[in-house]
Amino acid sequence: MKLIAPDMHYQQSYHQYIQELGDEERYPFPLDFDYQDFPAYLARLTEFEQGVNLPPGYVPSSTYWLVENDELIGVSSLRHSLNDIIRHAGGHIGLSIRPSHRGKGLSKTLLQLTIGKAKAMGIKTVHIHCYRHNTASARMIMACGGVLESEVILDQSPEPEIIQRYLLSP
Repeated sequence: MKLIAPDMHYQQSYHQYIQELGDEERYPFPLDFDYQDFPAYLARLTEFEQGVNLPPGYVPSSTYWLVENDELIGVSSLRHSLNDIIRHAGGHIGLSIRPSHRGKGLSKTLLQLTIGKAKAMGIKTVHIHCYRHNTASARMIMACGGVLESEVILDQSPEPEIIQRYLLSP
């Protein structure tokens, strides 16, 4: 199992990953990008990594894929820096594990590998956030060394959500 930059070789596996998600919320955000023109999709990810053509409010970010045996198993996004909005609710890292591979501890592996990328970038304190009701994510973050810093109310939806904000030193 390894963490790689997105690659054309995994196009079919990526399409299957998205199909497997179905109507589930696609997180991290690069999973929402149009991927039908796969080379254009990969170019968009490269632009985000380079900080080129970013929408207002976005910061440069790198996308990584957790792969094994030619299968895409998980996706993580690492923001290179935080602005005030993302520091409030968002954090440095978002991740997702393919539904058919959940419950195997792979999210912890993906988070640990992505934290290693953050360390290599020189990020001294990693901010990782999750919804309070997502207890599996909270346990995974704490298992990787995350310490609960605070909770904030995110009231952008019809019902306010509580975000737990964790910090860890890579």
